[in-house]
Amino acid sequence: MKPAEGQPRKVIPITPVGAESSQTEVISLYEAQKKIYPRSISGVFARWRWAMVFLTQLVFYGLPWLEWGQRQMVLFDLGARRFYIFGLVLYPQDFIYLTGLLIISALSLFLFTAVAGRLWCGFSCPQTVYTEMFMWIEHKVEGDRSARMRLDNGPWTFEKIWKKSVKQAIWIAVAFWTGFTFVGYFVPIRELGGELLALQGGWQIFWVIFYGLATYGNAGFLREQVCKYMCPYARFQSAMFDKDTLIVTYDPVRGEPRSPRRKDMDTQGLGDCIDCSLCVQVCPTGIDIRKGLQYECIGCGLCVDACNSVMDKVQSPRGLIRYSTQNAVASRWSPAQIVRRVLRPRVLVYTALLLALCATMLISLVTRTPLKVDVVRDRAALSRIVAGGKLENVYRLQIMNATEGPQRYRITARGLPGLAVTSEAEVDIGPAESRWVVAQLQIPFGSAAPGSHPVYFEVQALGGTVAHVSEKTVFLVPR
Repeated sequence: MKPAEGQPRKVIPITPVGAESSQTEVISLYEAQKKIYPRSISGVFARWRWAMVFLTQLVFYGLPWLEWGQRQMVLFDLGARRFYIFGLVLYPQDFIYLTGLLIISALSLFLFTAVAGRLWCGFSCPQTVYTEMFMWIEHKVEGDRSARMRLDNGPWTFEKIWKKSVKQAIWIAVAFWTGFTFVGYFVPIRELGGELLALQGGWQIFWVIFYGLATYGNAGFLREQVCKYMCPYARFQSAMFDKDTLIVTYDPVRGEPRSPRRKDMDTQGLGDCIDCSLCVQVCPTGIDIRKGLQYECIGCGLCVDACNSVMDKVQSPRGLIRYSTQNAVASRWSPAQIVRRVLRPRVLVYTALLLALCATMLISLVTRTPLKVDVVRDRAALSRIVAGGKLENVYRLQIMNATEGPQRYRITARGLPGLAVTSEAEVDIGPAESRWVVAQLQIPFGSAAPGSHPVYFEVQALGGTVAHVSEKTVFLVPR
């Protein structure tokens, strides 16, 4: 029995009659991966894929070069521990927003997958987008599908050498520009460009090369193997699918039995599928959608475009391969019935949770106080008696200005009778900066019982910004 493609083969010892048992023939455990040569196709889904390529790359490559005031519009400055997103300045204390964003992304993935399968994989995944870009470059340099196959299978000639060299050079340029742009989200991109030109900044150069090589290898060589063997989403998608999920489907009732067409051929009793295999030739992962739902399918819809073009030529109705559900194909449902089944309980629950989380995040960001305060006790002087018969505790306050302008803050305290701030009561902090301030609290000696007493630092922004933070700490009274 012939093993399935990609499956391990058994090692079968072959010992001829009368020969020594040590002479065996070893068969390779794994079949060599066959290169896939996707054919170019035009159609609705092909245009949507290219629209997503342009949109995603316009945002990715262009966003780091835009400025907001006197800084980069989007910058995750790990060294300064500040994240700049448009007008927002986030600190490590705002990690809750990243958690919320990850939860929203996960719920969005669950929702879109439950409704329409692997739309993310087929249209927006970076692996899909960059593979599409690299294949377009390959097509422009080496020619169409048949030309690329002839070139790869032919001997090394001058034409083959220069075409392969030009393709690789363009691939490398795109890959390393991608790596440079990605690192530019974590290091100011204009400074990064100057450092790279001067061959400075060892870690920056390392990460640009690292992400450039990752893009070059994944999009140029691994391609569909990343989707089939490396991506975990392909494995657990079945947990989010059901028979009412919109997927790319082949209609076997209408298409079978399949047969090629000739002008003098009697087509009575034959299906609409003419077995042209065009749906297989355009598939980026090289599968045959006519075999049913397969985990390798990324839902790109190119086979739908290919089949519709063939149906137009043979004057048959479109939709032999289409976006539909397994229940709809089996029960011959109308589009209205499909839509009603799409709005099923799990989809409504996902939608409600997603909307609630988005609304909560938005309200939290709008009402967010642009001021952060951390209080740390000075361990070198926990409690001491100072001149004037006062008992003093010393603290260190980290005040973070999360606005885009300079601010003046007033520091007060409450919680004990006679409690007063005897250190600097007002401080100035620059835009999107933080500052450590020494704060001294005093009470009259004997006005509080020995032990630990809760007190509160009140930090109030002066001027036009409405910002007020109350931070709890303790005041120690010795026995």
